[in-house]
Amino acid sequence: MQTLKQILERQFAAFITHHLPLKVRPVETSEEALFCDLMQAHHYLGSLPKNGNTLWYFASVDTQRVALLSFSAAALKCSAGDQWIGSSYRHQYDRLNLVTNNSRFLILRGFHIKNRASQILSLYRRRIQQDWIERFSYPLLVLETFVDPERYHGTIYRASNWILLGSTPRL
Repeated sequence: MQTLKQILERQFAAFITHHLPLKVRPVETSEEALFCDLMQAHHYLGSLPKNGNTLWYFASVDTQRVALLSFSAAALKCSAGDQWIGSSYRHQYDRLNLVTNNSRFLILRGFHIKNRASQILSLYRRRIQQDWIERFSYPLLVLETFVDPERYHGTIYRASNWILLGSTPRL
């Protein structure tokens, strides 16, 4: 049974996320420890180290952080993606830097509201190209992600017009 405090917190979260504008922005260096701590505590896979070309984002409503997203180096080998892009073995390493992987997406507890996830993903997708160029000095051509079908259906990605290319073997 929920306490009155839990009910009020949920109602407050719903109110601010429905009535105030949502903003997305890259995580500042001074916030990286907080990002890692939140991801480790609340994402079922935990946090990832910032290796290679990686951008981390916060989504916020006013000053309240509601979601975290990580874009990291692309998967080294993904047959469905390689076929879709048209990468032969000879060229796939040269083109790998043009792909980034949405390696983590976390909406913080209390902020799961209908359609919010696809809205957040859409806002990130609109700004990542410019952020990537500013940070790494080259553009992205493809965003990829992997969804664990035993936990999720990939609904937010379909709602945001991502294309399902196929399945990968479980490791």
